[in-house]
Amino acid sequence: MAIYDTEEEQLEQLKKWWETNQTSLIAGVVTAVVLVSGWNLWQNHQLSKRSQASQMYQQLLENAAKDNNESTEKLAERLPVEFPGTAYANYAGLQLAKAKVQKGDLEGAKTILQKEIQNADSDALKHVARLRLIQLMLATAQYEQGLQLISEVDPAKSEGFAASYDELQGDLYVALDRLDEARNAYQSAIRTGQATPLTQFKLDDVATQALAAAAPTK
Repeated sequence: MAIYDTEEEQLEQLKKWWETNQTSLIAGVVTAVVLVSGWNLWQNHQLSKRSQASQMYQQLLENAAKDNNESTEKLAERLPVEFPGTAYANYAGLQLAKAKVQKGDLEGAKTILQKEIQNADSDALKHVARLRLIQLMLATAQYEQGLQLISEVDPAKSEGFAASYDELQGDLYVALDRLDEARNAYQSAIRTGQATPLTQFKLDDVATQALAAAAPTK
């Protein structure tokens, strides 16, 4: 800043500077106030939206716990429409698929799960939806389709779900009577350290079947 000889010169320069810049300064302050206010309103709206979605999802869970499938389905269908883009919308999709399975509508459940795999906002939700879809493929004898779905999973992005994928892969191979591949899949699941105790029983059963198949017939 320049140094002036007298206070009067400093005041005069300040006055000129203010006359030149007051409009832009006032506009900047007003803009800042509007932006902050708008941001706060948006944040409050989002908080209210999440709260309402949470309440509806809680109601959905309560209906599901009471096996009230009709009310569960209605709420699960409303949630994505009224609160799109929220995690609760994805959770509702999983619940809707479960309700479809309980009604015996396995194809309807598959369609919903396929949609969740595409649209879920987190990798974890996508993995959950994919695993449930593979289980349905196993139940409906779509073994090769299930294996194809597993092959599309990126191992680098499946941490925490690897054991589940390996176990299901083993189940699919057993259904196809490909016992050596099933054994390898179960062993891979166990090596992750996250396999369920049931995986070891499945591995033992596969070994028994393999031995029986290899035994000479009399």
